[in-house]
Amino acid sequence: MIDDETRTWLNSLGRFDAAPGSLAGIVVVDVTRVVAGPYCSMILADLGATVIKVEHPDDPDYTRTFPPMLEREDADPFSGFFAQYNRNKLGLTVNMRHPEGKSVLERLVAKADVLVENFRPGTMDRLGLGYERLREVNPRLVYAALSGYGQYGPYRTRPAYDNSAQATGGLWSMNGPAGGAPTRIGTIIGDLGASLYGVIGVLAALRHAEHTGEGQLVDISQQDSVLTLTENAVVSYTTEGIIPEPLGNQHPFVRPYELFACKDGFVFFGGYTDKFWKISCDIFGEPGEYDEHPDLQSMGARFREDVYQEQVKPMVQRWFAGRTKAELEGIAGDLVPLSAVKDISEVVGDPQIAARDMVVDVEYDGYGMLRTFGSPVKLDRTPPRARGLAPDKGEHSTDILRDFVGLTQTEIDALREAGTI
Repeated sequence: MIDDETRTWLNSLGRFDAAPGSLAGIVVVDVTRVVAGPYCSMILADLGATVIKVEHPDDPDYTRTFPPMLEREDADPFSGFFAQYNRNKLGLTVNMRHPEGKSVLERLVAKADVLVENFRPGTMDRLGLGYERLREVNPRLVYAALSGYGQYGPYRTRPAYDNSAQATGGLWSMNGPAGGAPTRIGTIIGDLGASLYGVIGVLAALRHAEHTGEGQLVDISQQDSVLTLTENAVVSYTTEGIIPEPLGNQHPFVRPYELFACKDGFVFFGGYTDKFWKISCDIFGEPGEYDEHPDLQSMGARFREDVYQEQVKPMVQRWFAGRTKAELEGIAGDLVPLSAVKDISEVVGDPQIAARDMVVDVEYDGYGMLRTFGSPVKLDRTPPRARGLAPDKGEHSTDILRDFVGLTQTEIDALREAGTI
């Protein structure tokens, strides 16, 4: 953990606001790229950790080229995608393939608490910077490795993307229109799931390290992460031999619990319990409609496929067809699970999102304002820092190497001249 002198240095860089987060004092070395690793370390940064993003001087994180781009006349475009996943970080460039670069990283790790990497297993070992080597440098280091299939097993060396995890973790096979082909989940859930589990693993390992002085390897697999997001699929198969197939917008057994069309779009309606079904009938049905259908008053009866398709679903469709999303939410949103299906423009303007500070404005000098998502972690004593900036490539290299690692200016100049930083 950093000392008071180092904290003063960090404050001079403008990386701490008035209320340091819960992880203030924790130093994270981030050698990741794209999303799974950067998002993991970004969450740690939001929570107050000092995260040093290490990039190759000639081959930086290639999401720096991903759209959307912020533009200014006197500088290169700056990626909003990169900024979203790298806020609150310090920027350092190091070529870890250079012997001097390896030494720089080891000296950095010696003073750090956490290292996060998301290379294919074996890559860091080939650089001479794998877990076994770095634990010699710093026995209390928490080394988080995020990869497609984990650090061991028959698939460990396979290249992988988010889609690889969705495919091999079972989620892809379950998603899509009923009776149709499997459909990819419309976001990088394999990356994001691994990021979140990475954070959980790091926090658990940090607690152990604080009590014992002993670090450990945090091994996160995208495939593993996706498997845990398949709800009841595993137990349905192992208990009853059922292999889930695409169901479209339906639930495998809970009804009504799906998408319904309305006058100007779609809503989700989940009035499947007896309580919510009666309230819904009273709100939307004809007078006496609930009592006229005693055969639908039981949740078990409504779950039957034939009853649902022939009676329940047509009834709900009739209720909603002539009303708008806003009307339906206004009538029943506070009483039953009924929510408008909103596109991202509607979400960004949503009053609940605004109340929760979940879309934040960040000013990038010369580029203008970037609006991005905030932090879903709400802490009343040490709130996350969701409005931090992402660094330019190597923006803080000199400061980090001189004031944190302890190199002289002459040594730094020599590293820069050799292309090591």
